[in-house]
Amino acid sequence: MVSFKIEHRTSVEKDIQKIPHKFLQKIIERIDHLSKNPYPIGCEKISGKNSYYRIRVNDYRIIYQVIEQKKLIIIERIRHRKDVYKGL
Repeated sequence: MVSFKIEHRTSVEKDIQKIPHKFLQKIIERIDHLSKNPYPIGCEKISGKNSYYRIRVNDYRIIYQVIEQKKLIIIERIRHRKDVYKGL
């Protein structure tokens, strides 16, 4: 099985600082699992955006881009569900 490299935008660091600690561990686990399977059960393609997907972790969403040719996943943002799609 080919594993994907995971990178993140610099804005994700600010997003992580705003997340309560009780959700942070689960979010990190879900991101780690993306390297083995970029399309896990429950992921959904974001309409209108090529190669953008989202996964849910409680009330938070992880928005990421999959670049198959480079075997790369870029974490775009991790935010509460009410704010995550604004400006995307």
